[in-house]
Amino acid sequence: MSRIDVLRDDVSLDEPTLVEGLPGVGLVGKIATDHLAETFEMVHYANVHCEGLPPVATYESGERGLTTPVRLYADAERDLLALRSDVPVSPPAALEFAECLSEWATDVDVTPIYLSGIGREREEGATPALYGVGIGGASEDLDAVAVDPPEESGLVSGPTGALLSHAVQNDRTATCLIVEASQRFPDPQAAARLLEDGVGPLLDAEIPVEKLTESAEEIRQAKRRLAQQMQQAEESTQARPLGMYQ
Repeated sequence: MSRIDVLRDDVSLDEPTLVEGLPGVGLVGKIATDHLAETFEMVHYANVHCEGLPPVATYESGERGLTTPVRLYADAERDLLALRSDVPVSPPAALEFAECLSEWATDVDVTPIYLSGIGREREEGATPALYGVGIGGASEDLDAVAVDPPEESGLVSGPTGALLSHAVQNDRTATCLIVEASQRFPDPQAAARLLEDGVGPLLDAEIPVEKLTESAEEIRQAKRRLAQQMQQAEESTQARPLGMYQ
């Protein structure tokens, strides 16, 4: 049965913002939300039980406890939620997952910021391009923080695409930040760009990203296995130009 189990009744949230971090191209969403949760010392707020998610339990280094692979973390001071996932969401499960999460988000009046990578290799040291799209009041918010619209037509696929499709169909406000990212390797620099120039300004919060840039190689090695799993998946969260279909 699909449900979101809230674990922390002592955490009070008022129309919170949700930053989504499902694994995808360059693992940019996962790296960004993991860093966000750790930097702001967010608490484990809820477990996500949606049909189609892998029936597995996860554990952390140095800890004995088991938990679900998809979880929500909260920061009451900033009215902030972060969706963290240790597993990819398969294409057959994407729609049901989107409906499960979106219905709960609507019930608690959550405003989502979705994250996606668009696969493009770049020269060493080059700054990855960042774009923003959305529905509802998202366009005004993106204009206010000077995030550019995309330079070409495209689509967002995978579970993040399903979440955005649900927002479009149901006329819900939603923002999606799209960053250029490596298709072959975890990309901490792209995740840092998402946080520093996208998520941070939208939240009106400063998010330190030095740890991501200074420890890029260490992070790449730690996330390499999950990145390989994503490459083998039929379809993961990513933005893609429409030209390839025309």
